[in-house]
This record gives sequence, C-alpha cells and structure tokens, in this order.
Amino acid sequence: MNKNKVLILSSIAIFLLGIVMIYIGGFYAPKPMLPPIITGVGFFIIAWALKAIRS
Repeated sequence: MNKNKVLILSSIAIFLLGIVMIYIGGFYAPKPMLPPIITGVGFFIIAWALKAIRS
C-alpha cells in the first residue's frame, strides 16, 4: 500500500469516525464511555497516517 492510499483511507476513516461521534453524542447521550473509545480509535488512525508519511 503506497503513501497516498494510506492517506486517503485514513482521511475517509477519520471522516466516518467524526460522523459516528456526532451521531453517538446526539442520540446516545446516556452512554458516556463510547465517545472516548471512538476518539481513541481516531488517534490510532492519525498515528498510522503520520507514520506512513514519515517513513
């Protein structure tokens, strides 16, 4: 997988995670632990993209 494909896939994944976070924050407010988990997954994806750019 080349760097451009990694950047494209990670940006799509980050966009989808943002939509999921908004959906969970708006409709599932009684579950306070889900947004941090989804945000953590987003940080892993950002770290993966930065590692691909760096190397």
